[in-house]
Amino acid sequence: MTTGLQFSLPQLATGLLLLLSVQCWAESGKVLVLPTDGSHWLSMREVVRELHARGHQAVVLTPEVNMHIKEEDFFTLTAYAIPYTQDEFNHLLLSHTQLFFETEHFLKKFSRSMEILKNMSLVAHGACVELLHNETLIRHLNATSFDVVLTDPVYLCGTVLAKYLSIPAVFFLRYIPCDLDFKGTQCPNPYSYVPKLLTTNSDHMTFLQRVKNMLYPLALSYICHAFSAPYASLASELSQREVSVVDILSHASVWLFRGDFVMDYPRPLMPNMVFIGGINCANRKPLSQVCIGAFMQSMFQAKHF
Repeated sequence: MTTGLQFSLPQLATGLLLLLSVQCWAESGKVLVLPTDGSHWLSMREVVRELHARGHQAVVLTPEVNMHIKEEDFFTLTAYAIPYTQDEFNHLLLSHTQLFFETEHFLKKFSRSMEILKNMSLVAHGACVELLHNETLIRHLNATSFDVVLTDPVYLCGTVLAKYLSIPAVFFLRYIPCDLDFKGTQCPNPYSYVPKLLTTNSDHMTFLQRVKNMLYPLALSYICHAFSAPYASLASELSQREVSVVDILSHASVWLFRGDFVMDYPRPLMPNMVFIGGINCANRKPLSQVCIGAFMQSMFQAKHF
């Protein structure tokens, strides 16, 4: 399998900083960060830390109620109110996490998973409405003159805000469903050759597997439309013209994918799509000799089982 390009954290930061240095005499840039909470933020935080180390100012914009996005010394935290208490937030997002460790019928588990995703989407969209209708905060963001918006497009609020404020956007993501990355970048998308996530297909597909690979995204399109359409409505309301989800996503200047062609199958890319696999392993630690020995022993036993 072909190995894709891989970038270290300093190399990634250098590439991102090019967007902040439009003028050759620029000493520092201002980055508006709209992260997605949870593990998504834990990966993005390392990039924000590196930007700060290079003299750039980062403002992280987040709802007052969240899981992991807390004040730290390498960015300025700006929080805005949302119509949920911490207990309500925890119940909506965290009370059903045990589902992922349960064994039950696929359709039942799928139905419950969709219910969880619906709750998460309602919370995220509600927070986005509060942000975009906060006139005082929006005026402040406009007056600050940010150079770039760094956001995760799993939820499209940061993308809508960047487009509304006419600020270049950089996407930092692992995966976005329903081939929206292909659509947003007008990238070729050969269904017959690139296996889709969760299909269990390999890169050597039979004819029926290729058919399955083509039908699978169609089955998800309704679900994705339900989750993404509210953001298109918000963008249309703000710009006072019809705006589609693809219009929102096409605003991105650069797409940074936390993947590579070791973990993922090779696929077409556009010039503004970059794979940065391993970025979430910035704080890696060497394995002890005990761990290495135990691993090698388990591999030896499995081979001779």
